[in-house]
Amino acid sequence: MASKFSLQTKIMTMLITLLFIVTFSLTAINSYIEYNQIKDHMGQRALDVATSISLMPEVIKAFDDQNPTETIQPIVEDIRKRIGSEFIVVGDAESTRIAHPETHKIGKKMVGGDNDKALVHGEYYKSEAVGSLGPSLRGKAPIINQDGQIIGIVSVGFMIEDIKGKIFDRLNDLFLFSLLVLLIGAIGGIFLARSIRKDILGLEPREIVSLYRDRKAVLRSVKEGIIAVDQNGMITLLNHSARKMLGLDERAKYKHIEEVLPNTKMQEVLRSGEPHIDEEIILRDRHVIVNRIPLHDNGETVGVVASFRDKTEMQQMINALSEVKSYSEDLRAQTHEFTNKLYVLSGLLQLGHYQEAIDLIQEESYFYQQQTKSLFEHIKDEPVQAILLGKLGKASEKKIEFTVDENSQLDQLPEHLTTSKLTTILGNLFDNAMDAVQAQEDRQVTFFATDLGKDIIFEVSDNGPGIPEDKQTDIFSRGFSTKEKNRGFGLPIVEEVVADLQGTISFDTDSHGTVFTVYLPKILSDQQSEVG
Repeated sequence: MASKFSLQTKIMTMLITLLFIVTFSLTAINSYIEYNQIKDHMGQRALDVATSISLMPEVIKAFDDQNPTETIQPIVEDIRKRIGSEFIVVGDAESTRIAHPETHKIGKKMVGGDNDKALVHGEYYKSEAVGSLGPSLRGKAPIINQDGQIIGIVSVGFMIEDIKGKIFDRLNDLFLFSLLVLLIGAIGGIFLARSIRKDILGLEPREIVSLYRDRKAVLRSVKEGIIAVDQNGMITLLNHSARKMLGLDERAKYKHIEEVLPNTKMQEVLRSGEPHIDEEIILRDRHVIVNRIPLHDNGETVGVVASFRDKTEMQQMINALSEVKSYSEDLRAQTHEFTNKLYVLSGLLQLGHYQEAIDLIQEESYFYQQQTKSLFEHIKDEPVQAILLGKLGKASEKKIEFTVDENSQLDQLPEHLTTSKLTTILGNLFDNAMDAVQAQEDRQVTFFATDLGKDIIFEVSDNGPGIPEDKQTDIFSRGFSTKEKNRGFGLPIVEEVVADLQGTISFDTDSHGTVFTVYLPKILSDQQSEVG
């Protein structure tokens, strides 16, 4: 279920909550430390004052008087008022009060039960006890005469409530400071949230997650390889197709593009900011068609996205289109040829020349049987049969004698020799041969095939004028043709398909004609390694 709160609300809530917890924790810890420090300081102060009074000669000497209160009371009251303590009590060895801020309590026993350490053991110490004035923090010191005898005790005290009051006063200042920190944090949180929203284009986290999922799914479903780099040339994106096509893995990400693929020319696009469309290059020994599009932000080039597709796939598409075109032309040729003969047959029947009509039918039947006899007897592979039948019709239309060598022998071909690839190879060779004999009076094209041995051999020969010697080295170059312009793509395509099938193509030519021979292995090298 999607969250109902915006990113800004979440950031503000989390930041203020965190600041509150931290500020509250620090305030509590500081208060505890402050309380102990103040308490320790007040206790030490009480002990110091008590010690000082116990060592005063006037106080020690007053214990020899018949009424020591007259001497001691004024002294300790003056000191009490000066230091601001709640009380200074002086008692004798029996804990009977000799001096007290409330004179009516003089002569009574001291309250608290914490005098033994001073009166019995002669120790100087701090203590907490509940006296006649309430809970207090006290400093205790024994009074010792010149003979070393403990003759009395001095107790200086500060009320616990007064100590807490001082701590609360300091806490008020600390609380105001904490509120100021929270206010500054809230204002900073607002600016931080706005800055983050600006950086993520105002999108909410759920929208970012949705976009990421969609982007990942789209990149994986796209068959084209996609690589993106930032303004420093570091790879930031590498989709599944790119990794598969170029043999890369995830470790290639965040490396420099020149280190992984030095010839992508993406650095040129980064420098120029101009796109490069449909360029043919070689990436890791693969022919690919590449588009490079710069990414701009505020007029600055901040990255480049390159999409590329394997030229092999495009070649397969071209081959498929060529196959369809070839079938279409062959069917049209056959239709045209048989239509003409049907017109003649119809005319003979309408004129009553039945014997001539029967002779024509028998002649065509015999010609067709003779024409296809060697085809079906020697060629067992159905795709090759279909290709040859189509070319027979086309040759008949062009008045070309198309024959299948009686020495041909071809069984079912391996699966890697698909109909599409066979059509590309044989179709182009047949078409070139028929074009070559157009100017000849006696037009002949011959086909030979054999699968004896480790290779499948196709041979297409014609009795044309041959290929001029100065043009023989260029016939497999793309765009080169001995005929009109916008031709010269057939043989380069044939060579590419043959190479893809790990085969070879060669030709022999002179003034009496040309022979093209194709050698295709029955088993590909990777299949041989698997078998081995």
